[in-house]
Amino acid sequence: MKLFISFLFLINVFVFPQVSVLDSLLNQIKNKHNLVGMTVSVSKNGEVAFTKGYGLRDVGRNLIMNDSSAYRIASISKTVTSIALMILYEDGLFSFEDDISNYIGFQLRNPNFPTQIIKIKQILSHTSSLRDGTGYDGFLSATYSQNPPPPISSLLISGGNYYTANMFSSSAGPNSDYFSYSNINFGIIGSLIEKLSGKRFDIFCKDNIFDPLGINASYNIDHFNDVNNIAVLYRRSGNSWSPQLDNYGGIKPPPRNLSAYTIGSNGAVFGPQGGLRISGTDLTKIMLILSNGGIYEGIRILNDSTVDKILTPVWIYNGSNGNNYYGIFNAYGFGCSRTTELLSGEILYGHPGEAYGLISDMYFSKVKNYGIVFITNGGQWGNGVYSGWYNVEEQIFTSVLQQINNILQSTRETTGNISDYFLEQNYPNPFNPVTSISYQVPGPSNVTLRVFDILGNEVFTLVNEIQIAGSYTVNFNAAQLSSGIYIYQLVAGSFIQTKKMILLK
Repeated sequence: MKLFISFLFLINVFVFPQVSVLDSLLNQIKNKHNLVGMTVSVSKNGEVAFTKGYGLRDVGRNLIMNDSSAYRIASISKTVTSIALMILYEDGLFSFEDDISNYIGFQLRNPNFPTQIIKIKQILSHTSSLRDGTGYDGFLSATYSQNPPPPISSLLISGGNYYTANMFSSSAGPNSDYFSYSNINFGIIGSLIEKLSGKRFDIFCKDNIFDPLGINASYNIDHFNDVNNIAVLYRRSGNSWSPQLDNYGGIKPPPRNLSAYTIGSNGAVFGPQGGLRISGTDLTKIMLILSNGGIYEGIRILNDSTVDKILTPVWIYNGSNGNNYYGIFNAYGFGCSRTTELLSGEILYGHPGEAYGLISDMYFSKVKNYGIVFITNGGQWGNGVYSGWYNVEEQIFTSVLQQINNILQSTRETTGNISDYFLEQNYPNPFNPVTSISYQVPGPSNVTLRVFDILGNEVFTLVNEIQIAGSYTVNFNAAQLSSGIYIYQLVAGSFIQTKKMILLK
């Protein structure tokens, strides 16, 4: 029992001991804004340098948030959807200047400007003249509930069941490149990806982004083996929290019947505009794909020149050429914005999200090589002090930036000489059934690396020998174990470090 208690203590000890000041600041912000739960994850110099969950992921069942808890992250999904489309761009399947009508199976035109084509780059950058008109909500509801879902053309062609004239701007045509943020643009991109690839959008992303990176993410809840670690999204109702989405109670919903769905007819069914579920930790790895020129830990998803196309603004606010949403969107590329407003003096690339009580942010600096992910599943906040973001977002980003050097000091930026013991987070995490555990020792030591279940029972001894100074990696195969949380512990001399990992089958 004493061993088990020490495990529980070590699980809650911050991964990097030198960032306790940041940990305290984040806890203060969480409490100040009465956040249900949150995840903050930070990258530095191409690595995940800090990640931690706070509060609860499920109020009703009193389940704590952890660093692998997944959220439906809302509009940051658009950036990942853009990455998916760019994979097909690298296959030479389209040009950004192309009329999107040539690919999606119907002619997409603003009826107020019928001679102006709508280009793929305009859809990606919200300059297409499309709007989320009054027909959009009904169409989206039918998309999520009907089998088969209605074709996306029924929303965008006059005479369609869901068409309304205000789905298009009456004053600014495609040729004006006027920016107006609209979710329907990325429903169309999801359909385009299906048309070009011949695969369902959710499966294409799983096969080409998530599985290669070894991350637990999907645009389809059916792809999650266990829904216990998905955060419920909340809004405040009186003195209590009211669940808005993903309130599964630990019971996975039955698979949606898509037997009558025609690939390419309506990619919005999988939520390319906002439906990605992913943890803050894994979202940071996606962010690193963009900040590292398309590669993460040796796995290349895109070429660096393609990443540049995502990040380079094709629209820049000049005071009258679009709606910049209180300064949140002053420069926009392909599903990704550039801002200097969130952190004064910092040029950041990324995207915000908001839906069902959740707010989310993913932004990184190319110049200073750091990135910040913040997600909360509900809370009480107000307008920002100096920007269009909420005050809680400003405070999170400001606090992380203030402590970025402390995070830097704790991430083993060695120049070749190993000077201390260190146990890394296993990768991938969650895993099924194989994961890698890396660690380093600074000198000859009797090293043990053991795995325990949540009750403190030892289930595997991975290492038990004298090792010289160096970095080591051990593969752990948990094929014989059941899904759940496990604890691994490195002991070398007087050094002891413990971390948790999650097996999802």
